[in-house]
Amino acid sequence: MELNGKTIIITGASSGIGACAALLFAREGANVVLGARRRDELEQLTQQITQASGQAVCLAGDVTDEIYSHRLVELAQSRFGGLDGAFNNAGMMGEIGPIARMTTANWTDVISTNLTSAFFAARAQAPALAARGGAMVFTSSFVGVNNGGMPGMGAYAASKAGLVGLVQSLASDHAAEGVRVNALLPGGTQTAMAGDDPDTHAFIAGLHPMKRMAEPEEIAQAALFLLSDRSSFVTGAAMSADGGISVRLV
Repeated sequence: MELNGKTIIITGASSGIGACAALLFAREGANVVLGARRRDELEQLTQQITQASGQAVCLAGDVTDEIYSHRLVELAQSRFGGLDGAFNNAGMMGEIGPIARMTTANWTDVISTNLTSAFFAARAQAPALAARGGAMVFTSSFVGVNNGGMPGMGAYAASKAGLVGLVQSLASDHAAEGVRVNALLPGGTQTAMAGDDPDTHAFIAGLHPMKRMAEPEEIAQAALFLLSDRSSFVTGAAMSADGGISVRLV
């Protein structure tokens, strides 16, 4: 098993990519520490994992609260003896529209949820990971590297681009401690964030050379690689799992 005996924090775990990652990592032998705002969904997922003989605990909370990041690390240490990895996956799209008409509240919410929360997570997780070696993975997006001129994505693109820069700095800071840090850049993925309008899905799928959107499980598999020993010499990378959209937009 790829993560046998490793303890992994997953945020944004109540649905979508995060929920798929929780199920996948548990099947691969990990002890998973699950975080999200929606308590009921989080507890149901935890029960699903434990009923399948997996190891899982959860703690509901908001990643924009710095104390919450520390509490997740403390939970990993108290229940499983330490921390080996983190999939920092929580995020939001926010309002779509030109910057000139965007509210300050929306800008603040998106940056706080997608970028400031990553700073909080890294500050809480790095010392625990350095104690035994490990990896952090942050969910960015192809939009943070090249959005292909798609309008209305200012706050989201800025937050996801900032994540790539943060990851590169963290990788430099912690490489000598045996801590790897990477960004995962998904393409369009079939999650609640993508909505449920068939025309929108068809448009998004058409942007990708593969002419489809990703399933959440496919993105979770990419995260699994970055957290596993198979990527032992990978750090500071922005790894695309985007159906070729980054090639199309070069």
